[in-house]
Parts: sequence; C-alpha cells; structure tokens
Amino acid sequence: MDDRGGGGGSFVAVRRISQGLDRGNACHSTSVEIVAGSAAWLGRGLSCVCAQRRDSDARPSFDLTASQEECLHRLQSRIDVAYDSSVREHQEALRALWHAAFPGEELCGLISEQWKEMGWQGKDPSTDFRGGGFISLENLLYFGRNFPKSFQDLLRKKEGDRAMWEYPFAVAGVNITFMLIQILDLEAVKPRTLVGATFLKFLAENEAAFDLLYCITFKLMDHQWLAMHASYMDFNTVMKATRRQLERELLQEDIARLEDLPCYSLLTQ
Repeated sequence: MDDRGGGGGSFVAVRRISQGLDRGNACHSTSVEIVAGSAAWLGRGLSCVCAQRRDSDARPSFDLTASQEECLHRLQSRIDVAYDSSVREHQEALRALWHAAFPGEELCGLISEQWKEMGWQGKDPSTDFRGGGFISLENLLYFGRNFPKSFQDLLRKKEGDRAMWEYPFAVAGVNITFMLIQILDLEAVKPRTLVGATFLKFLAENEAAFDLLYCITFKLMDHQWLAMHASYMDFNTVMKATRRQLERELLQEDIARLEDLPCYSLLTQ
C-alpha cells in the first residue's frame, strides 16, 4: 500500500453565514467563508485517526474464507488507487460529485473557486485527496447518489444548532475514508482486530459495504458533532468519539449486517 498521508498539512474552517448555499453567480460563493488554518486534517498527520496503537503491539490475525479474502483484495485494490487529475475516469467522477452536490448548477472547471463551497481547501480538490486517494472521491459520490437527503443535509448543515465555525464537508469526508481504512485494518494481509474481521463478514455479503459504512460513519460523525456542540477546533475530538461509537456498534452481538447498526437509522435517502 502506498503512503498517501502528508506531513503537517493545513485545514479550512467554514464560517456559517446563512443556512443555505445560495449563490447568485455560479462561479462565486456568497454564503460561506473559508479560512485557512495550520492543523493537520489530512493523512498520517491526523493523530486522532492514526495514533491508536504502537507498531510494536502484538495483535492476532484472523483467518479468512476464500470469499472474504477475495473481497478484501478487491477493496485493497481500490484503496491503492491515488487520485490522478490526468485520468479521465477521475475527472468524470469529480464532475459527477459536483452535480450530486449542486444539481443544475454549472461547474466552471475542475479547478475553480466554486469547490470551496463544498468544503475543499482550495480551488483544486485534487490536492486534498492525498489523505484518502480516489476511493475517498468514490465514497463521497456513493453517498451523494444513494443517500441524497443526508448528503445534502450535511453539505448545507441543515440540521441542529450549528457552530459559527463548522467543519468543511469535503475535507471531513476524506478524513472519514482514511479513518475507516485505519480502524478496519484494511491495509493488512489479514485483519488483526476483531472490528476488522467483523467488517469482512459484511463485505463478503455486500460488495458496497465499505461505501455504505462510510455513509453511516459520516452521519454518525455529524450526530456526534451536534451532541458535543462542537466547533472546528473540536474536530479531532469528535472523530475520536465517532470512532469509539462505531467500534462499539460493530461489535454488538446482534449485528448481522450494516443496516442493523443503531447509527444506520441516522441515514435518510
């Protein structure tokens, strides 16, 4: 597996100016303010996601069925793909994400100030994918296509009593992809955690299990955000809480599929 993580990195905070993302001009944002910061939101620098164990920790490995092993290899192949702005498939996926987020609104270009409205750090989203690779774009697109109401609710921060300074939607999405890869131990030849082994059972039954779990986790993160009355400086704390809750639910004995997770009920289509 390649190391897509960066070093210290940077982040953006989104200031809430209005409830909607009303834009009179398709090429300019009028309802959000993007502010640069100096914390590491992406890749290996995100301590709340990565630094959960020491490399020297002895951990068991779990044997896989042939079906589980095959599904894991296919998912690992997806994880290995870095976003490449020169690849047509990647360009089209990025355009499709824009149209899922802002249907009917013309995109001025793959490099445009418009992307900041979705919560990217700058006008070129490709620079943010190093933390999650192409699969993080696929996750966002799956979310927008399969759970459009929840997707729009999170993008536009429609629900709850929101903070003045909110987390950036798209950058948060990349972080969630990276977090799931870590907690499910998907870069190992075999899972070395019970959570990872449990997930592979779901994956063998549903090829889209990782994408579905991504949607569930994104909604759970926002639920935790609201419950904790969080602002952008609390993002790492919220991610830790999200991770703990997700692991607890995945290990419940009566969970036979991802749709049985209590937090699945947070999703609406």
